[in-house]
Amino acid sequence: MAQAAKKRLTAKERARSAEILARLDERYGTDLMPHLMYETPFQLLVATILSAQCTDARVNMVTPALFKKYPDAAAFAKAKLKDVEKLIHSTGFYHNKAKNLIACAKELTERYDGEVPSDIELLTALPGVGRKTANVVRGNIFHEPSVVVDTHVGRISRKLGLTKETDPEKVEYDLMRVLPKENWIRSNIQLISFGRVICKAPTPKCADCFLSDLCPSFGKEK
Repeated sequence: MAQAAKKRLTAKERARSAEILARLDERYGTDLMPHLMYETPFQLLVATILSAQCTDARVNMVTPALFKKYPDAAAFAKAKLKDVEKLIHSTGFYHNKAKNLIACAKELTERYDGEVPSDIELLTALPGVGRKTANVVRGNIFHEPSVVVDTHVGRISRKLGLTKETDPEKVEYDLMRVLPKENWIRSNIQLISFGRVICKAPTPKCADCFLSDLCPSFGKEK
C-alpha cells in the first residue's frame, strides 16, 4: 500500500503530540525493551509471531522450552509440525502458527543462511510475518525507526486523536507523520503498558489517566 501524502501538522497539533510523548516518557521511562523474552533476532521473530492474539506473558511462558529444543532457524526448519504444535498449543491458533514458524525457519535457512533480514519487504515476505512483526524486529534488533501498531496502539491512538484510521497500516503511516522518529519504538512499548493498566478495553480508567486533559475521548466513554 502506498503511503498517503503527508498533511502538515499545525503548531497546536505538534505541541499536543509533544506533551503526550513527554508524559509517556515521564511515566514509563525511555530505556525500554520489548515485553517479549528473547536472546537472538530469530527468537524475537518467533516470539512476535506467537504473540498474535495472545498475551506476551503467555508467550514468555512457552518460549523457554521452545527455544531450548529449537534454538535457531536451522533447528526449527527440521522440526515436526506436531511437536511444535504441542509446545505452542496454549498460545492459540497453534496449527497455523506452527506451520508458519517452520516454513519461516526453512526460508530463512535456505535464503538467508539462517539470519533474519532487516528489510521490511523481505521480512513481510516470510511466512507468518506481517508489518507489525516486521517492525518489532526492525526497531528492536536493527534499530531502524519503526512504528508498531498492535490492538493497544491502534485503539489508544484513535482515543488520543492521533489518527482516525482503523486499518493498522494506515494507523502506522499517521503515527509516522505525527510522532518524531526517535519516539517510534519506545512509544509503542509505552502505549502497550498504558493500555494494559490505565486505558484498558473495554473499561478505561479515565479518572486515573495522566493524559485525560489531552484526550478528546475523555468524558465520552459509555
